Amino acid sequence: MDIFLISDNHVSQSLEIPDTVPVKGFLWIDATHEEVAVDPEAWRSAIECATGVQIYDPHMTDTLNPNHPSYFDSTQDYGMVVFRKLMLNGTAGNGSALSSANGDGKTAASPPPPSTTDNDGAKRKIPAALSKLATQPVTFLIMDHALITVHERYSRTIDATRTRLLELCNKTEKGPHAIRLPASPEDLLLRLINAMVDQYLDLRQPLTTQLDRWQRALLDPRRPFKDWMALLDARIELRKLENLCEEQHDAMQELRDYFVDTDDGIEISRAKDLLLVRINDVMEHITRVLNHARRLESSIESAVQIHFSAVAHRTNEIMRTLTVITALFMPLTLITGIFGMNFEVMPLLKSALGFWLTMGSMALVVVVMLVFFQRRRYLESQALDRR
Repeated sequence: MDIFLISDNHVSQSLEIPDTVPVKGFLWIDATHEEVAVDPEAWRSAIECATGVQIYDPHMTDTLNPNHPSYFDSTQDYGMVVFRKLMLNGTAGNGSALSSANGDGKTAASPPPPSTTDNDGAKRKIPAALSKLATQPVTFLIMDHALITVHERYSRTIDATRTRLLELCNKTEKGPHAIRLPASPEDLLLRLINAMVDQYLDLRQPLTTQLDRWQRALLDPRRPFKDWMALLDARIELRKLENLCEEQHDAMQELRDYFVDTDDGIEISRAKDLLLVRINDVMEHITRVLNHARRLESSIESAVQIHFSAVAHRTNEIMRTLTVITALFMPLTLITGIFGMNFEVMPLLKSALGFWLTMGSMALVVVVMLVFFQRRRYLESQALDRR
């Protein structure tokens, strides 16, 4: 657990939760699910002693729920935001709440996330680009003079922000390039969420690249496409991302309404306007991710439709060729069938020129049918079609 006291131009770290609410500045209390789950009642009592606010039992349950969706709830004493962020897998883009507004931050290394599984426990074949969509919840408790965060053990954004604040402890920067510290718990909250949303934006390029590979594979005439299960799983993951973005957008909209309806913790209207600008920016980023997910899902459906259209076109070409061949041999089969009848007296049967006349007539029939098919454009070549 990390405790920071953030004021206008100073940051200090404490090893224990203070007993009183700070007069100037605000507290940032950061804890992991494991630390809270060891003794939830003791942790809640310590938070109450430091902030004077008691966390309700349903919110404690939501805080420790690893599968909770993104949402917002508020009471008379505090607001609660649950935001699902990307899990660290070592390949996605880095994020930092402080660097998003003021500078660059450092990230902490973490192990890859667990494999995605279905309800029956069977492993799903998900491409590398889509495996980055594994998420985990981060709970924010917004109070008058404190921001409390509870998350899983590994978090890029939290680790980067904590590292940045540790560098600023016992250090004061002045001048035009000085780091501007968060002015309120709400300000720090929006910086953290904005950095988490930016990690989703970093996934647009690998997802688009993976989709381009599938489109080329679907339309490749030299080899049949067999990776249908991966394509189906990709569509499922994109649908999950779409639902996730909708939940995040709804939570941010309710948080914006909460900022508008309350004046606690915001001393001047200019500070409130700045918070509204930040939260509108976060919502705009979420909307961009949502629109991109919808475009990718639509592109997958279009690629599949184009694939089946190409397969149907190729089948039609094959059937046209076979039909022409069958049509050419039908009159020849009729002629040979007539001369294969068991009659003793038939025209040309015993004539020396009978065989050649029959072969000539068969060749003439083929030539006439070819000319007819050519005039009716039944025999256009692929090169002519391309031109």
